[in-house]
Amino acid sequence: MAKRVTGPEIEKLIQLLAKVPGLGPRSARRAALHLIKKKDQLLGPLSNAMGEAYDKVKICSHCGNVDTVDPCTVCTDERRDQSVIIVVEDVSDLWALERAGALNAAYHVLGGTLSPLDGVGPDDLNIRGLIERVTAGGIRELIIAVNATVEGQTTAHYITDQLSGLDVKITRLAHGVPVGGELDYLDEGTLQAALRARTAI
Repeated sequence: MAKRVTGPEIEKLIQLLAKVPGLGPRSARRAALHLIKKKDQLLGPLSNAMGEAYDKVKICSHCGNVDTVDPCTVCTDERRDQSVIIVVEDVSDLWALERAGALNAAYHVLGGTLSPLDGVGPDDLNIRGLIERVTAGGIRELIIAVNATVEGQTTAHYITDQLSGLDVKITRLAHGVPVGGELDYLDEGTLQAALRARTAI
């Protein structure tokens, strides 16, 4: 049995950091040690920032984004085209699309995808809220921007079925060859999707 070389407070910090996605036990130890070495410059400010986030961060009741206000700044931004909703799986997807800056539209965060094998059904996601937003009117296009997985495809089909008969255009993100990609390095599924979604030059 390995001897403990730190106090319980440091061990607790390491254990909590190890739960952060992308950090395993070894990376968590390195991160904890770095934070402790830079106690005044990093650990103190990080502790304060996390306390503030815990107190102030809310989930937007309209779209599911995270912010310090409800409705969030995306929903209240008058410069956005509120008649176009981009449907994403998670807040991280919303942030990625915002970084790309390709479209100035509204969002709707589902909170995951349908996965019967994992026990995730429609009631476990924010699908009802999306349907309510669309049926309330004023939405001309719904862009389904979920991942190109089996669960993502299932979720996209379910949403499309639920909104059938409504006067709203439903589109999906294109799938295929990434910018700068070489055909020889792409998998068969990506190549098939690229061929099906080919466009005129």
